[in-house]
Amino acid sequence: MEKTFHMLLYRAFHAQRNYLRPFVGEIGLGSGQPKLVAYLAERGPCRQRELAGYFEIDPAAVSRMLDALEKGGFVTRRVDESNRRADIISLTEQGLQANAAWQGHCREAEELMLDGFTAAEKEQFAQYLTRAYHNLRRHKG
Repeated sequence: MEKTFHMLLYRAFHAQRNYLRPFVGEIGLGSGQPKLVAYLAERGPCRQRELAGYFEIDPAAVSRMLDALEKGGFVTRRVDESNRRADIISLTEQGLQANAAWQGHCREAEELMLDGFTAAEKEQFAQYLTRAYHNLRRHKG
């Protein structure tokens, strides 16, 4: 098969996802939820709209994921006093623990994926992926 960048990215993405998939359920999270938990762990409490914007996904999809995370005890919601129509989403202790476990699995996947890469190659690879992302975002119709 032709080695096009889109196919190489697709295959790398799916290999990573397939490696990490078993750990999602083991931690107690559902599909798409680890990224929300990781964002909240890194950035702290925020509004649902911020999550949807950062991940470029439909706010209704984020709402469904947050509903499940709240039922599972991973997040809490409270009314934003500056905008009573919006909620502030925060991680619970259980959410912080789930994120710590998830990050450990992600580090392991990165180590496997980047085996044999030098530190300079890893840095370049990260820069290339960032540039590719920004190029596509700049030309989004």
